[in-house]
Amino acid sequence: MTAVATDVELADRILGGWLGRIAGNMLGKPVEQGEVWTRDRIDRYLRRAAALPLTDYFPEPPGEEDGLDLRPEWRSCVRGRVHGSCRDDDIDYAVLGLHLLETHGFGFSTEQVGDLWLLRLPFLQTFTAERAAYRNLANGLKPPLTATYDNPYQEWIGALIRADVYGWTCPGDPRRAAALARRDAVLSHTGNGVYGAMWAAALVSAAFTAPTVRHALDTALTVVPASSRLARTVRRVASLHDTRMTWEDTLATVSAETAGLGWIHTVPNAAVLTAGLLYGDGDFTRTIALTVRGGLDTDSNGATAGSVAGVLTGASAIPGQWKDPLEDTVRSAVFGFDGVRISELARRTLRLAEATA
Repeated sequence: MTAVATDVELADRILGGWLGRIAGNMLGKPVEQGEVWTRDRIDRYLRRAAALPLTDYFPEPPGEEDGLDLRPEWRSCVRGRVHGSCRDDDIDYAVLGLHLLETHGFGFSTEQVGDLWLLRLPFLQTFTAERAAYRNLANGLKPPLTATYDNPYQEWIGALIRADVYGWTCPGDPRRAAALARRDAVLSHTGNGVYGAMWAAALVSAAFTAPTVRHALDTALTVVPASSRLARTVRRVASLHDTRMTWEDTLATVSAETAGLGWIHTVPNAAVLTAGLLYGDGDFTRTIALTVRGGLDTDSNGATAGSVAGVLTGASAIPGQWKDPLEDTVRSAVFGFDGVRISELARRTLRLAEATA
């Protein structure tokens, strides 16, 4: 793939990725509980609040009972109350990945990923596969045992949410981005959990040079085994989209076909993400809104969709209702990074991307 045209454009695309990831994460945070906040329930909430189509952060609960099942963080994530980003693991891992590359370079080892977790990331801010791997690291295990010992979450979405930084720092080089993401992912995941991280990194990387989001999705599929369930599910969503099936019917079809995997498993979430990207068709607001309305792991899917859409459009084209309330500020549990400027993270990411050119 060809390089991004200019340094200014590259800087804008990288900043767009950071802003998009944070905005998408914030959008999905209030309803992040897939077994409670189904697609139908999310849309019922939005209709009651007169917020369909969704073009801004979630509205405050229209009635007292509507807010009972929202995530506790909702008060800092709904429209009119957003002042900088909420702390969230979807953003912590992007920050930590940037620090990893700055500390160890692109030749980092999986062991160094684990060492940095122990040094910089609080144990209680890890979840599912990451918490299992962290515990295994603390008990002296080494990769790949950290991913496989007493870890029932090996194919869940955790590795995928760690992958964006490898795409941002390898613009237009999806295979290299995927290889870096794999080296990170095998600390905690196996199988489709690892493939999801490789696919996401390649997708973000491809978005820098792809003419359309469909081209980026097609390119990202080339880095994972074609026979994997992840790849088959992504292709299934794309084929349904090609038939002009509605977004709602596409998600209903694929949801039935992935039933039983759970709302944090990589495969059904990749389906929701793919549908949001395809039916969003390059429009930033529509992409993150459809992705979050798709349910399951809403904040993680919103974050990745926002990252891809932000890279495609660039920061300058992201509507103000998404980026302005972020106030160029990130809250993070990663030691030494709480309160860092989003623009500073983007500048540091750009330096790494330019070093790979």
